[in-house]
Amino acid sequence: MNGLFFTDRSEVDIKDIVFNDGAAVQIEQFLKEYQFRDILEKYELPVNNKMLLYGKTGCGKTMTAKAIAKVLERKLIVVNLAQIVSSKLGETAKNVATLFKEVSYHDAVLFFDEFDTLGQVREHDSRDSSEMRRVVNAILQLIDNFPSNSVLIAATNQIEAIDEALIRRFELRLEFTSPAKEVLDSYYDRLLVKYPEEFQFIERKYDISFAEAKTEVFTQVKNNIIQAELAKSGIN
Repeated sequence: MNGLFFTDRSEVDIKDIVFNDGAAVQIEQFLKEYQFRDILEKYELPVNNKMLLYGKTGCGKTMTAKAIAKVLERKLIVVNLAQIVSSKLGETAKNVATLFKEVSYHDAVLFFDEFDTLGQVREHDSRDSSEMRRVVNAILQLIDNFPSNSVLIAATNQIEAIDEALIRRFELRLEFTSPAKEVLDSYYDRLLVKYPEEFQFIERKYDISFAEAKTEVFTQVKNNIIQAELAKSGIN
Protein backbone atom coordinates (compact mmCIF):
# COMPACT_ATOMS: atom_id res chain seq x y z
CA MET A 1 0.00 0.00 0.00
CA ASN A 2 3.10 2.24 0.01
CA GLY A 3 1.88 4.00 3.16
CA LEU A 4 -0.44 6.21 1.10
CA PHE A 5 -3.46 5.27 3.19
CA PHE A 6 -4.50 3.30 6.25
CA THR A 7 -7.66 1.63 7.52
CA ASP A 8 -9.40 3.37 10.42
CA ARG A 9 -11.15 0.77 12.55
CA SER A 10 -12.62 3.14 15.14
CA GLU A 11 -16.42 3.23 15.15
CA VAL A 12 -18.73 6.22 15.52
CA ASP A 13 -22.51 5.99 15.79
CA ILE A 14 -24.36 8.39 13.50
CA LYS A 15 -26.85 9.23 16.25
CA ASP A 16 -24.01 10.62 18.35
CA ILE A 17 -23.33 13.37 15.81
CA VAL A 18 -25.31 16.62 15.93
CA PHE A 19 -25.88 18.08 12.46
CA ASN A 20 -27.33 21.42 11.47
CA ASP A 21 -30.67 21.12 9.67
CA GLY A 22 -29.24 21.38 6.16
CA ALA A 23 -26.56 18.74 6.68
CA ALA A 24 -28.99 16.44 8.50
CA VAL A 25 -31.36 16.39 5.52
CA GLN A 26 -28.57 15.62 3.06
CA ILE A 27 -27.06 12.87 5.22
CA GLU A 28 -30.48 11.25 5.64
CA GLN A 29 -31.09 11.34 1.88
CA PHE A 30 -27.61 9.94 1.17
CA LEU A 31 -28.13 6.97 3.51
CA LYS A 32 -31.63 6.28 2.16
CA GLU A 33 -30.22 6.08 -1.35
CA TYR A 34 -27.90 3.30 -0.22
CA GLN A 35 -30.72 1.57 1.64
CA PHE A 36 -32.76 1.44 -1.58
CA ARG A 37 -29.83 1.24 -3.95
CA ASP A 38 -31.04 -1.85 -5.82
CA ILE A 39 -34.40 -0.39 -6.77
CA LEU A 40 -32.85 2.96 -7.77
CA GLU A 41 -30.33 1.25 -10.03
CA LYS A 42 -33.16 -0.77 -11.56
CA TYR A 43 -34.50 2.54 -12.86
CA GLU A 44 -31.00 3.59 -13.92
CA LEU A 45 -30.87 6.31 -11.27
CA PRO A 46 -27.34 7.04 -10.03
CA VAL A 47 -26.61 6.72 -6.30
CA ASN A 48 -24.50 9.57 -4.99
CA ASN A 49 -21.07 8.46 -3.81
CA LYS A 50 -18.99 11.65 -3.58
CA MET A 51 -19.39 14.02 -0.63
CA LEU A 52 -17.51 17.20 0.35
CA LEU A 53 -17.68 18.26 3.99
CA TYR A 54 -16.58 21.81 4.77
CA GLY A 55 -16.69 24.27 7.63
CA LYS A 56 -15.22 25.09 10.99
CA THR A 57 -12.73 22.77 12.71
CA GLY A 58 -14.21 20.51 15.38
CA CYS A 59 -17.78 20.50 14.11
CA GLY A 60 -17.94 16.80 13.18
CA LYS A 61 -16.56 16.31 9.66
CA THR A 62 -14.19 13.43 10.49
CA MET A 63 -16.77 11.89 12.84
CA THR A 64 -19.30 11.99 10.00
CA ALA A 65 -17.00 10.04 7.68
CA LYS A 66 -16.51 7.39 10.36
CA ALA A 67 -20.23 7.18 11.09
CA ILE A 68 -21.16 6.82 7.41
CA ALA A 69 -18.67 3.98 7.03
CA LYS A 70 -20.26 2.24 9.99
CA VAL A 71 -23.83 2.68 8.72
CA LEU A 72 -22.86 1.38 5.28
CA GLU A 73 -20.81 -1.43 6.84
CA ARG A 74 -17.77 -0.39 4.81
CA LYS A 75 -14.19 -0.11 5.94
CA LEU A 76 -12.90 3.44 6.20
CA ILE A 77 -9.68 4.10 4.29
CA VAL A 78 -7.99 7.33 5.36
CA VAL A 79 -5.59 9.04 2.98
CA ASN A 80 -2.16 9.67 4.47
CA LEU A 81 -1.46 13.17 3.15
CA ALA A 82 2.05 13.18 4.62
CA GLN A 83 2.91 10.39 2.18
CA ILE A 84 0.84 11.70 -0.75
CA VAL A 85 2.36 15.18 -0.93
CA SER A 86 5.93 15.14 -2.20
CA SER A 87 8.51 17.83 -2.90
CA LYS A 88 9.66 15.89 -5.96
CA LEU A 89 8.33 17.21 -9.23
CA GLY A 90 5.47 15.06 -10.51
CA GLU A 91 5.58 12.71 -7.53
CA THR A 92 2.42 14.01 -5.82
CA ALA A 93 0.27 13.46 -8.91
CA LYS A 94 1.79 9.99 -9.27
CA ASN A 95 0.97 9.20 -5.63
CA VAL A 96 -2.64 10.30 -6.14
CA ALA A 97 -2.94 8.01 -9.15
CA THR A 98 -1.45 5.10 -7.18
CA LEU A 99 -3.86 5.74 -4.33
CA PHE A 100 -6.95 5.63 -6.53
CA LYS A 101 -5.68 2.53 -8.33
CA GLU A 102 -5.27 0.72 -5.01
CA VAL A 103 -8.64 1.73 -3.54
CA SER A 104 -10.62 0.99 -6.69
CA TYR A 105 -10.54 -2.67 -5.75
CA HIS A 106 -12.18 -2.08 -2.39
CA ASP A 107 -15.85 -1.71 -1.54
CA ALA A 108 -14.97 1.02 0.94
CA VAL A 109 -15.24 4.62 2.07
CA LEU A 110 -12.19 6.65 1.02
CA PHE A 111 -11.64 9.69 3.23
CA PHE A 112 -9.51 12.75 2.43
CA ASP A 113 -9.06 15.11 5.38
CA GLU A 114 -7.58 18.58 4.73
CA PHE A 115 -8.53 18.13 1.08
CA ASP A 116 -7.43 21.69 0.31
CA THR A 117 -3.82 20.48 0.64
CA LEU A 118 -4.24 18.61 -2.66
CA GLY A 119 -7.02 20.49 -4.41
CA GLN A 120 -5.83 24.08 -4.25
CA VAL A 121 -6.97 26.56 -6.85
CA ARG A 122 -4.54 26.01 -9.69
CA GLU A 123 -3.75 29.59 -10.62
CA HIS A 124 -3.38 30.80 -7.03
CA ASP A 125 -1.07 28.17 -5.58
CA SER A 126 2.02 29.45 -3.80
CA ARG A 127 4.08 26.43 -4.84
CA ASP A 128 5.04 25.52 -8.39
CA SER A 129 1.80 26.28 -10.26
CA SER A 130 2.51 23.74 -13.01
CA GLU A 131 2.90 21.01 -10.38
CA MET A 132 -0.39 21.97 -8.73
CA ARG A 133 -2.14 21.91 -12.10
CA ARG A 134 -0.86 18.36 -12.61
CA VAL A 135 -2.11 17.32 -9.17
CA VAL A 136 -5.57 18.87 -9.60
CA ASN A 137 -5.94 17.51 -13.13
CA ALA A 138 -4.98 14.04 -11.87
CA ILE A 139 -7.58 14.24 -9.11
CA LEU A 140 -10.25 15.45 -11.55
CA GLN A 141 -9.62 12.54 -13.89
CA LEU A 142 -9.56 9.99 -11.10
CA ILE A 143 -12.71 11.31 -9.41
CA ASP A 144 -14.52 11.11 -12.74
CA ASN A 145 -13.57 7.43 -12.89
CA PHE A 146 -14.14 6.68 -9.22
CA PRO A 147 -15.83 3.26 -8.84
CA SER A 148 -19.55 3.37 -8.12
CA ASN A 149 -19.23 0.67 -5.45
CA SER A 150 -17.02 2.92 -3.29
CA VAL A 151 -17.71 6.20 -1.47
CA LEU A 152 -15.45 9.25 -1.62
CA ILE A 153 -15.61 11.74 1.26
CA ALA A 154 -13.39 14.82 1.41
CA ALA A 155 -13.21 17.33 4.27
CA THR A 156 -11.78 20.82 4.45
CA ASN A 157 -11.74 23.90 6.66
CA GLN A 158 -10.84 26.06 3.66
CA ILE A 159 -13.28 25.39 0.83
CA GLU A 160 -12.38 28.75 -0.73
CA ALA A 161 -8.89 27.36 -1.44
CA ILE A 162 -10.16 24.39 -3.44
CA ASP A 163 -10.34 24.49 -7.22
CA GLU A 164 -13.94 25.05 -8.36
CA ALA A 165 -13.73 22.23 -10.88
CA LEU A 166 -13.01 19.83 -8.03
CA ILE A 167 -15.87 21.15 -5.90
CA ARG A 168 -18.31 20.53 -8.76
CA ARG A 169 -17.32 16.85 -8.87
CA PHE A 170 -18.95 16.22 -5.47
CA GLU A 171 -22.69 15.56 -5.74
CA LEU A 172 -23.16 16.48 -2.08
CA ARG A 173 -21.58 19.49 -0.38
CA LEU A 174 -22.34 19.75 3.33
CA GLU A 175 -21.48 22.78 5.42
CA PHE A 176 -20.63 22.25 9.07
CA THR A 177 -21.33 25.38 11.10
CA SER A 178 -20.78 26.40 14.71
CA PRO A 179 -23.67 24.97 16.75
CA ALA A 180 -26.36 27.29 18.07
CA LYS A 181 -26.80 27.76 21.84
CA GLU A 182 -29.77 25.40 22.08
CA VAL A 183 -27.93 22.74 20.07
CA LEU A 184 -24.90 23.02 22.34
CA ASP A 185 -27.15 22.78 25.42
CA SER A 186 -28.58 19.54 24.07
CA TYR A 187 -25.04 18.29 23.40
CA TYR A 188 -23.92 19.23 26.92
CA ASP A 189 -26.93 17.38 28.37
CA ARG A 190 -26.10 14.28 26.36
CA LEU A 191 -22.47 14.27 27.50
CA LEU A 192 -23.23 14.98 31.17
CA VAL A 193 -26.07 12.51 31.71
CA LYS A 194 -23.74 9.53 32.20
CA TYR A 195 -22.07 11.09 35.25
CA PRO A 196 -23.50 11.21 38.80
CA GLU A 197 -25.63 14.30 39.32
CA GLU A 198 -23.19 15.87 41.77
CA PHE A 199 -20.52 15.99 39.04
CA GLN A 200 -22.76 17.48 36.34
CA PHE A 201 -22.51 21.12 37.41
CA ILE A 202 -20.23 22.89 34.94
CA GLU A 203 -19.88 26.32 33.39
CA ARG A 204 -21.30 25.97 29.89
CA LYS A 205 -19.49 27.83 27.15
CA TYR A 206 -21.02 28.86 23.82
CA ASP A 207 -19.86 30.02 20.39
CA ILE A 208 -17.52 27.03 20.32
CA SER A 209 -17.36 23.77 18.35
CA PHE A 210 -18.58 20.37 19.51
CA ALA A 211 -14.97 19.25 19.99
CA GLU A 212 -14.28 22.26 22.19
CA ALA A 213 -17.47 21.66 24.16
CA LYS A 214 -16.51 18.03 24.78
CA THR A 215 -13.11 19.13 26.07
CA GLU A 216 -14.81 21.59 28.43
CA VAL A 217 -17.09 18.85 29.79
CA PHE A 218 -14.26 16.39 30.35
CA THR A 219 -12.04 19.00 31.99
CA GLN A 220 -14.69 20.35 34.34
CA VAL A 221 -16.20 16.96 35.25
CA LYS A 222 -12.75 15.59 36.05
CA ASN A 223 -12.11 18.59 38.24
CA ASN A 224 -15.44 18.05 40.02
CA ILE A 225 -14.55 14.42 40.73
CA ILE A 226 -11.07 15.31 41.95
CA GLN A 227 -12.40 18.06 44.23
CA ALA A 228 -14.96 15.63 45.70
CA GLU A 229 -12.24 13.06 46.39
CA LEU A 230 -10.04 15.70 48.01
CA ALA A 231 -12.96 16.80 50.20
CA LYS A 232 -13.52 13.20 51.32
CA SER A 233 -9.91 12.90 52.43
CA GLY A 234 -9.95 16.30 54.14
CA ILE A 235 -7.41 17.80 51.79
CA ASN A 236 -8.04 21.38 50.71
